[in-house]
Amino acid sequence: MIQPYYDNRELSWIKFNMRVLEEAEDPNVPLLEQLSFSAIYQNNLDEFVQVRVGTMLDRSKAKGTRKKKDSRSGKKPEEQLEEMLLHIRELVPRKDRAYQHTMNRLKEYGIEHISFSDTTAEEKLFLEQYFKREIKMLLLPIVLDKRQPFPFLKNKGLYVAVHFASKNGVKMGLIPAASTDRIIRLGKSGRFILLEDVILHFAPQIFKNEKVLDAAVIRVTRNGAISFESSAQDEETDFRETMREVIRKRNKREVVRLQMNSAMSAEAMQYLLKKLKLSENQLFLEETPLDLSFVYQLGDADTAPELKFPPQKPQNRADISPKQDLFSQIAERDILLSYPYESISPFLRMLDEAAIDPEVRSIKITLYRVARNSRVIDSLCQAAENGKEVLVLVELRARFDEENNIFWSERLQDAGCVVIYGPHNMKVHSKLLLITKRTEEGVRNFVQIGTGNYNEKTSRIYTDLSLLTANEEIAEDARHVFDTLSANTLVDATKQLLVAPLCLKSKILALLDEEISLARKGEEAYFAAKVNSISDRQIMDKLAEASQAGVKIELVVRGICCLKAGVPGYTDNIRIVSIVGRYLEHSRIYIFGTENRRKVYISSADFMTRNTVHRVEVAAPLLDKALREQAVRIVKLCLCDNVKARIGQPDGTFQHCIPVTDENAVNAQEIQYDNALNNAG
Repeated sequence: MIQPYYDNRELSWIKFNMRVLEEAEDPNVPLLEQLSFSAIYQNNLDEFVQVRVGTMLDRSKAKGTRKKKDSRSGKKPEEQLEEMLLHIRELVPRKDRAYQHTMNRLKEYGIEHISFSDTTAEEKLFLEQYFKREIKMLLLPIVLDKRQPFPFLKNKGLYVAVHFASKNGVKMGLIPAASTDRIIRLGKSGRFILLEDVILHFAPQIFKNEKVLDAAVIRVTRNGAISFESSAQDEETDFRETMREVIRKRNKREVVRLQMNSAMSAEAMQYLLKKLKLSENQLFLEETPLDLSFVYQLGDADTAPELKFPPQKPQNRADISPKQDLFSQIAERDILLSYPYESISPFLRMLDEAAIDPEVRSIKITLYRVARNSRVIDSLCQAAENGKEVLVLVELRARFDEENNIFWSERLQDAGCVVIYGPHNMKVHSKLLLITKRTEEGVRNFVQIGTGNYNEKTSRIYTDLSLLTANEEIAEDARHVFDTLSANTLVDATKQLLVAPLCLKSKILALLDEEISLARKGEEAYFAAKVNSISDRQIMDKLAEASQAGVKIELVVRGICCLKAGVPGYTDNIRIVSIVGRYLEHSRIYIFGTENRRKVYISSADFMTRNTVHRVEVAAPLLDKALREQAVRIVKLCLCDNVKARIGQPDGTFQHCIPVTDENAVNAQEIQYDNALNNAG
């Protein structure tokens, strides 16, 4: 049944990305950081178009169950697709204005993105010589006519499309714009022009025998909606080979979007749409560069400091001794690390110590995404080479990280690790580590459970929590998780951990039922959660039921939020906050009950069906009172934020808090960093 408190998943994601775009427009955000948010907005949208638009396009063409209506909005796939493209198109002028406004402000600091028409006579001469000397010889132009097949255009690649005069239909040329660095700096100043704009200007010289009518920079986005879960697996073939074939297929899938930096003649645009098999609503005319990834290169050490966020270095905790081995410290008490305010170093040190400690017998870990130069991988390889039993579950289906993970799985295996891939029909998204060590008291187990990936790079820009514990019941559950993963089965019972898909959502619903029961008896009842996304209908329905029973519910949801807050008669007691700030809010925290009976979990799982039903996820209880309070403070801070917070409305939109003064401003991320500084060693 479609409920009035449901929002469409796809449109909710577009609203989230609009909140990212708001950061690019915010005058309180440093100018180079505004550009970064414009690039993040664009990168987010690229992935959305590849995966979600691609999926919806597939569903609109499918038959049977895949063509069914959306369970939250009742809309058919083709209706959703039309709305998605419409909302994306509506945001194009806003994105263009944000970029142009920021670049105009940056002129004051000598950073200026110019077009060829804005160059001086001296700069024109330099660019002409540069084009002849550095660019032209590397270009591979092709002429498109009836005698030539239309070429394959790389996903998200930049091309200059040139329309020629012709008496026999449309005749065009294409020039790939990927031969050298995109940023061409003009002298010692901060003025620069982009490679594709230089190629665009000199296109008539490249096609000397043709009369050029018009030209534009174009970019295509291909369908990235490959179903990894249903990919055929041959028991005789290494799953890595299956995944390599899946990746090859994805890279060659049909085009789902065409972007152009300026309009061409109607016949030229129709020609491109026909060749790429696109409809007009899949064509987007944009004024900003079609790929904004270059903006991260605009700042350097000499850049005015006010153009960037003030430096914030992850802190080392004063209560974690660098002189005492980490295992003995974890044996004494549980530790909860909070990234990026606190350093990932204790966790890395734990792995390093395990790799060389002669008393460590085994290391077992699940890897979803890791850094490009991963110290985690280095430690695991060293441990295996030192003769320890090392079991690594590498999730080869981590979207857009598949090739990296294939590479790491081979390196781990070459070092002597046992590499597994987990259940064939679902991803393993848990962040779980189990180390077994012989001590004077006997064999002890040490567990790490996190909300984010084992990635040193993202630990500096994503907010995540990492629990280090020697609790034996948690260790027993962790061992059970690894035993079932090795046997290609699923965990169906636990003592402490919540493990999806069989024992996470059911426990969450049961704990919510307890709060509902108390509320109906007139007692105070409470639930709070911090997640990236919420779309699971069962959980949303249970939250609405809890709200109607009188349970106070507070949610911090960064991204997709298919639950509408404050809908009269349904979700009156639900308040939802979304924070988009300097750091990407990534930690997942569940809080059940009031202070005197509070249960708190940290988790790898969002409240989405893909997490609760279709993935292996792990949530861990915080059994230590101080750690529970630490996690609760994080959620409460987010709920009190009045600088970066947006408040969910009954119509599904999110609105900024009432403007604040410096005296009463609450920026949750800044306060957490200040707290980390105060607790630093």
